[in-house]
Amino acid sequence: MNTLVVDASVVIKWVVEEEGTQHALVLRGAARLIAPDLLVAECANILWKKVQRGELTREEADLAAQLIERADIELFPMRGLLHDATRIAIEISHPAYDCIYLALAMATNARFVTADERLLQKLRFHADTRLTAAVVSLAEA
Repeated sequence: MNTLVVDASVVIKWVVEEEGTQHALVLRGAARLIAPDLLVAECANILWKKVQRGELTREEADLAAQLIERADIELFPMRGLLHDATRIAIEISHPAYDCIYLALAMATNARFVTADERLLQKLRFHADTRLTAAVVSLAEA
C-alpha cells in the first residue's frame, strides 16, 4: 500500500462538503495516510474559522472535529522535521508550517497530497525537482 502525506486542506474535505471533497474521500482506504501532528491544530483552526464565518454551526464543527480525531491517519511528531521544513520554506519562500508536511514526505519517501493551490504554485516555480516530485495536487492524486 502506498503512503501519502495529507494536510489539513485535504482532511477537512472529509468532513465539510466543498470543492474537492470527492477526490479527498477517494484517498481514504486507498493508501496509508500520514501527517505531522500539526494537522490537529490546523484542522481545529479551519473549523473555528468556518464557525466564525457562519459556514458551520458549533455543533457541525464539534462533530467534524470528532470525525477527524477518529480518522485513520498516522501522526508523526514535528520535532525531527524542523530543520528540513525551515530549509524548504526558505528555498520556496513559503510559510514553514506548510513545509512541515513536505519535510515529512521527504523523510518517509511518501507523496504529499494537498489542495493548497498557493503552495502548489510556489513549488512549480521555485523548487528543485526533488521537491516537486514529492508533491501532487488533490485533483491529480
